[in-house]
Amino acid sequence: MSNPVTITAPEALPFIEIVREFDAPVSAVYRAHVDPELVKQWLGPHGYEMRIDRYDVRTGGGYRYVHTNDGEEYAFNGVFHVARTDELIIQTFEYEGSPGVVSIETATFVDLGDGRTRLEGHSTFPSVQTRDLIIEQGMEVGVVEGFERLDALVVAD
Repeated sequence: MSNPVTITAPEALPFIEIVREFDAPVSAVYRAHVDPELVKQWLGPHGYEMRIDRYDVRTGGGYRYVHTNDGEEYAFNGVFHVARTDELIIQTFEYEGSPGVVSIETATFVDLGDGRTRLEGHSTFPSVQTRDLIIEQGMEVGVVEGFERLDALVVAD
């Protein structure tokens, strides 16, 4: 049974908080976020293929990847502002279909002991309207389904 995902969007604030626990050590959960071969196995909704053009997780590094589904392509890019192994990643996130609309995302990896990890995500959007649009476009489905695959990946680690 997988752990539940908690997604919170505080009223009148341009934030989304995502919290999920994994029955795997911090090192495995972090590695699945920084190794491009692992990232493309879990990130995004079921049924989407992922091509990674670049994925350089380090302070000052960057990324670009493309999800494809039913012949449609959805490209994303950003910059890694901070990357501290097994602890923290701070990055920007931009969907190329809405250029210039950039969010800042923080992922904190918390060691719960006994080989368990809590992943705490915080996203800051340019406006509440932008945040709400992201939610309306099915962000929750992609997060939940992606974390289900991440669960299987890190448990198998």
